[in-house]
Amino acid sequence: MKYAAIQNYVNGQFVTPSSNRTLEVISPVDGKLLSTVPMSSAKDLDAAVKAAKAAFPAWSRTPIKERVQVFFRYKTLLEKHLKELAELCSEENGKTYGESVAEIEKCIELTEFATSLPQLVTGEVLEVSKGVECRTEHVPLGVVASIVPFNFPAMVPNWTIPNAIALGNCMIIKPSEKVPLSCGRLAELLKEAGLPDGVFNIVHGDVEIVEAICDHPGIEAVSFVGSTKVARIVYQRATSQFKRCLALGGAKNHLMVLPDAKPDMTAQNVAASMSGCAGQRCMAASAMVAVGEVDHIISKICDEARKIVPGENLGAVISKESKARIEGYISEAEKNGAKILVDGRGAKVNGKENGTYVGPTVIDYVTPDMSVAKEEIFGPVISIMRTKTVDEALAIENANPYGNAASVFTQNGGMARYIIDRASAGMIGVNVGVPVPREPFSFGGWNESKFGVGDITGKSSIEFWTKLKKSTTKWNPEAGVNWMS
Repeated sequence: MKYAAIQNYVNGQFVTPSSNRTLEVISPVDGKLLSTVPMSSAKDLDAAVKAAKAAFPAWSRTPIKERVQVFFRYKTLLEKHLKELAELCSEENGKTYGESVAEIEKCIELTEFATSLPQLVTGEVLEVSKGVECRTEHVPLGVVASIVPFNFPAMVPNWTIPNAIALGNCMIIKPSEKVPLSCGRLAELLKEAGLPDGVFNIVHGDVEIVEAICDHPGIEAVSFVGSTKVARIVYQRATSQFKRCLALGGAKNHLMVLPDAKPDMTAQNVAASMSGCAGQRCMAASAMVAVGEVDHIISKICDEARKIVPGENLGAVISKESKARIEGYISEAEKNGAKILVDGRGAKVNGKENGTYVGPTVIDYVTPDMSVAKEEIFGPVISIMRTKTVDEALAIENANPYGNAASVFTQNGGMARYIIDRASAGMIGVNVGVPVPREPFSFGGWNESKFGVGDITGKSSIEFWTKLKKSTTKWNPEAGVNWMS
């Protein structure tokens, strides 16, 4: 075992949970044992909530200009330790080192946005009548929780940590039991940056802790990122306890490729979108709709896919179970009449035979009723469906229950606008394979890709992590009273 047994992080200290249950943390890169992670109990969560509640009064009363100084220092520490953090991310998740570097760079950008919050939450003041003033202020909620997935061990936690804490809340985070190491290192950096004890806490565990977070009366709001199935359950359970909840689910993102698209640019973008992070991201292209005669572009997509080599510029998928599931989708599509143009099944990497790799896979002549066309595969696989018109392509995109992202590849601005207006997705790309908005624009999908109001990052997150206090004041009795005062 490379690392010591993982512990919870409560009130500024790593502590051993009360439960004796543990899971092994296996690196998908080579199948080696990295550590063990505890499966905490509701008692352990309660200890973290108590620590956070104790820290909240002082932290929430600290002026926001002072609170964000922690995140100026935290940003500097992320930059200083970028290489170390990227290597850890690659080791526990399986993505390439370059992808992990990009993930930490996104953490830095997210933190940078949080340092701008004093300029964005100034509230409003207006003299509504002579001597009568109305004012609004953004007030922190209290103790909040964030449940995060395996595919971005550092970035998704940083979707919520900087904003929620800079806005005055105290936080409990529940990392994925598959990638628990990165969050522990982030805790150390936050403490080094000067974050007071108790403001940030980590409780490891499985479904028991997720349910306990949803039910705990001391937690005011819950954010979740994961599958749609679980996102729906978390949203229903948390809101039934009168908490705020924003739960992000899965996706089936469609790329519509038109005949006038630039072949080389399109092929490079499509291949990168379907294979980046081994396809284990909710913004990955997993379905392509070929409109009209685009065989020349499909051929180039296959050429680009063949340049993507497992263990070199393609990382591992998270587990043996994921590898088997992904390869099962490919085999089922082939059995049902689809044509495998590039086949990633059975991928092996020399020297890492116990790693869990799936090669890039391009499947053509997929029909909308096939599983590969409807379900989230979460692997480096793209399914190509063919239509004659843009409206037919939009009908396929709009029929899917998800709504994270959609993209169109074309040189026709009018057609791009037509698709932007009609695609049922929260994030749209034009000649962009992964249309993730950059800060301060927020991340969030539609339909069954998101449950709750608002988005998880950017300006939109302010409304989720705060409540609005309105005050009306009058000091001059000589002004008299009218209907406004």
